[in-house]
Amino acid sequence: MILILFVCMGNICRSPSAEAVMNSIIEKNGLSDKIKCDSAGTISYHVGETADERMIRHASKRGYNLNSIARKIQHMDLEQFDYIITMDDENYDNVVTLDVDKKYQHKISKMTDYCRDFSANEVPDPYYGGPQGFEYVLDLLEDACAGLLDHILKEHLEI
Repeated sequence: MILILFVCMGNICRSPSAEAVMNSIIEKNGLSDKIKCDSAGTISYHVGETADERMIRHASKRGYNLNSIARKIQHMDLEQFDYIITMDDENYDNVVTLDVDKKYQHKISKMTDYCRDFSANEVPDPYYGGPQGFEYVLDLLEDACAGLLDHILKEHLEI
């Protein structure tokens, strides 16, 4: 089983959306029994909450179900997950800082590292913007999640 953890700041917009988009791609490719996804935030402010209503609304228009409950990333996640995918530089730095012994650096990357069509350095936080920000996040995530699956399939030819 390959385990993927998507990480943003509050775990209510970007990372639960990445989880939903990736789960959809995994399901369409018949890999639900081989790859599992989760999401977390680097802060605990939204722990226990559902995804942002605006993000849920935009994602549902594309057929994605954001049903995860916000949680904060824990040190044990670094050991448990095979891929820890962050949404921006700040979240990347926060996750790297959790790895005090530098044992899990090879598992940590940024979502945009897997983009195939978009040339972006970060998945921007849409929280304080308008509808176009939520749509752009979903565009980036669809592109990057497809690229991430390609990467995983190349790395793990046995799946």
